[in-house]
Amino acid sequence: MMTRLKPRSAYYLRLIVAFGLSVCAPVAIPQVHAKVYQSLQEFALSSNSSLDFVIVGGGTAGSVVASRLSENPHHNVLLLEAGSNNEGILELIVPGLQPQISNTYDWNYTTVPQAMVNNRSIEFRHGLIYTRGSKDDYDLWGRVSGDPETWSWEALQDWFLKPERWTAPVGGRDPTGQYDPRLHGRKGPIRISLTWSGPDDFDRRSSRNTEIQKEFVEKLDSNDGSPPGLSWSQWIFGGGERNSAATGYLGSRARERPNLSIVLNVYVKRVQTSVRDGERRLDFRTVEIGSKYTNETLTVTAQKEVILCAGTIGTPHILLHSGIGPRSHLDSVGVKTIHNLPDVGRGMSDHVSTMVAYYTVNATTPAVDEEAALRRWQANRTGPFAELHPIGRRVLWSKLPKSSPLLRRYGDPASGTHSPHIEIPFVHAGNTLAAIIVLLTPHSRGTVKLASSNPFDDPLIDPGYFSHPFDIQALTEGIRITKRWFNSSAWDGLITSFLGPDPDNSTLSESAFQNVVKDSVTSFFHPVGTAAMSASDSKSGVVDPELRVKGVDGLRVVDASVIPYVPAAHTQAAVYVLAERAADIIKSSWK
Repeated sequence: MMTRLKPRSAYYLRLIVAFGLSVCAPVAIPQVHAKVYQSLQEFALSSNSSLDFVIVGGGTAGSVVASRLSENPHHNVLLLEAGSNNEGILELIVPGLQPQISNTYDWNYTTVPQAMVNNRSIEFRHGLIYTRGSKDDYDLWGRVSGDPETWSWEALQDWFLKPERWTAPVGGRDPTGQYDPRLHGRKGPIRISLTWSGPDDFDRRSSRNTEIQKEFVEKLDSNDGSPPGLSWSQWIFGGGERNSAATGYLGSRARERPNLSIVLNVYVKRVQTSVRDGERRLDFRTVEIGSKYTNETLTVTAQKEVILCAGTIGTPHILLHSGIGPRSHLDSVGVKTIHNLPDVGRGMSDHVSTMVAYYTVNATTPAVDEEAALRRWQANRTGPFAELHPIGRRVLWSKLPKSSPLLRRYGDPASGTHSPHIEIPFVHAGNTLAAIIVLLTPHSRGTVKLASSNPFDDPLIDPGYFSHPFDIQALTEGIRITKRWFNSSAWDGLITSFLGPDPDNSTLSESAFQNVVKDSVTSFFHPVGTAAMSASDSKSGVVDPELRVKGVDGLRVVDASVIPYVPAAHTQAAVYVLAERAADIIKSSWK
């Protein structure tokens, strides 16, 4: 059972989140004619036709790939999604209702008890902020994959722009000086925007602070490839509505395509080998699907490829149940090894965060009448519910000093000089101002493993939080950066006291302070790396530079699991560019 946070921490955590028919042999694939199937049973009773691509997972990457591949009317595409229909769900549309989204729309995963965070289990959720990260993050993909012509900051420029449709803030305010229009796409399916509300006293004080303190600079746009500094948050919403890959890439126009099939409320149990002989490699183009609620199962086979887009947790879970993974682990849970691929489920990295708080003289943001806010949003899509209140508009991205003893002692885990180590968003609630300190460059690594041979059992998620000593010490330095940020005349007349936790409190021992941090630390919900890309000739990794699973045919992975190290950013933008690039790679493979 997950350890409950203290009431105030739990409040902030909800805000942080923002940011039966058994077939023994493969059967022919139902052809959808402008129809979304709501269940396995409905899908199984439909008419039959052949299929080119089976895509597993309708999240960010799966929605992109399904949409792009089905643009070719000669490609018959099947998208399998465990969730239900997103259309018409108010909490999924209204930005201000993000904290109220039902668990129905999430996997509700929790980690195994984390030994180094006082044996707490941590939940995994998703958010809304749009940040690409550092150019060094993407150049690292090129170095690790051995293919910088495909995976690097410069090589990916067209694909950064392809998903984006920059949208002016709803309500018509002037955003001049809060973003760089040269950096953003205008024709993509995903609307990116700034907040409905404009700068307030806190924002103006923040800008003044960068003039007073030379340690901090103001950035026009953190998505320029070098984020360190104070910037304005960019969000995945536009026109006062929340965006997602499902709404942007799989809206009504995409769903009208006769060559695109979408099946909801189904669970992929495993992929199966279709061919094996002395002349050929293992061939995985068959998917076994089922339902958690009935005994029905069905197998479907792709003529071209199966593409796993099930995410950092779901993809290794499926691969392992398919017998693709480290032999020793598969043996331990009674799964037959079909292809010994040691790095499946290993190498996971994630962002962790903690929080400090300050008292202020007055409320930094006005109280919100939620009923009135919802009525206003329904009337014209403006008001407090047109954004994720009360998360602030400013974000501070910061690097540890080059002279930091931590970097000398443990080495610098950042991908390069342009990559920040720490992210600090601000949250306002009455007379309390909170700063969320996020470690962007962890040394710790974790795993995803099977709990049993039953594919319906949740996986064992062990991110290994604080398993490397750098991480908690770097978070501590992040708190000190926050203290320096608020230690200037820019905050006179606003900040009254620091509530801590304070690493410099002489009455608090280092171990006592670290226990406070361990009791409050949580994931920032950006896990990657459990099916990481690597060079084609490397014995490490899970997929090659074209994201094909090593050592087999017919199977590709396109999601955050292939990203080798967690970027210094919220990962959604990285997954969009990854999926757009992958879709073009797949198209080129089947011209």
